[in-house]
Amino acid sequence: MSELEHAKRFSDLAVYRKAYQLAMDIFHLTEKFPKEEMYALTDQIRRSSRSIGAQIAEAWAKRRYEKSFISKLTDADGEQMETCHWLQTACDCGYFDGKQLLLLKTQSEEVGRMLAGMIAKSNRFCGVTSSADY
Repeated sequence: MSELEHAKRFSDLAVYRKAYQLAMDIFHLTEKFPKEEMYALTDQIRRSSRSIGAQIAEAWAKRRYEKSFISKLTDADGEQMETCHWLQTACDCGYFDGKQLLLLKTQSEEVGRMLAGMIAKSNRFCGVTSSADY
């Protein structure tokens, strides 16, 4: 099996880098949420946003098996959609404004489109391994 031209490890993937940046942006935003939300909304939105990148990393590890690869990317997309839900909820609770919501949802939806593209072209990623999978 040959190496992928565009990525030697999951952290080389543009979608992973964008998902990671989204999670970091959300982390910094949620630092300003009320303390009473620490174990509710703050935890939920951080968990779902961080899980997007984690699912992409797991998909990378499973790319020998196309169905497993697609399944993990589908999970990542589900986490992306859950993140959008929590972003809307936090905005509606008044924790940030609509401008911030639009920016973050745009980032999240871009990750979703990229994941959909990877799923549609999964054969370009699968059956390929590298000695530098991490």
